[in-house]
Amino acid sequence: MSSNADIYHEMIVEYSRHPANFGKIENADVTYHDSNPLCGDSIDIFMNVSDNKISDIKFNGRGCAICMACSSVLTEIVKGKTIDEAQKIQKNDVLGELGLENLQAVRIKCALLSLKVFKYGLYTYLASKLKSADADTLKQEASSLY
Repeated sequence: MSSNADIYHEMIVEYSRHPANFGKIENADVTYHDSNPLCGDSIDIFMNVSDNKISDIKFNGRGCAICMACSSVLTEIVKGKTIDEAQKIQKNDVLGELGLENLQAVRIKCALLSLKVFKYGLYTYLASKLKSADADTLKQEASSLY
């Protein structure tokens, strides 16, 4: 293994053992849940939104090391971002932090479960704040993410 691969492997192990922002937010503005039935990963996202920014975000659940590490990294990336900035977060923003850009197809759903949950939660929140036509557009965008 190259030294970069070693560093990324250590980061994944560390995040899976000691995930950042792990827990729940009582009375969160946004909550969303999804799971990957093929591997058993299950993630809940909790967010608070204040002044058009994600003021707090936590996740709870269980999953493989890659799922937990990516969930941790996602929460670190998202916290403090504006809604517009958060909407622009893509899979490579999360995968790149852990050196997983070339992840095998069988593991990509593990790595991206938290991003999927985050985006659906955010779009559900935004849809509740918008008029019907705008909400439908967001729902269509969310359904085409993965």
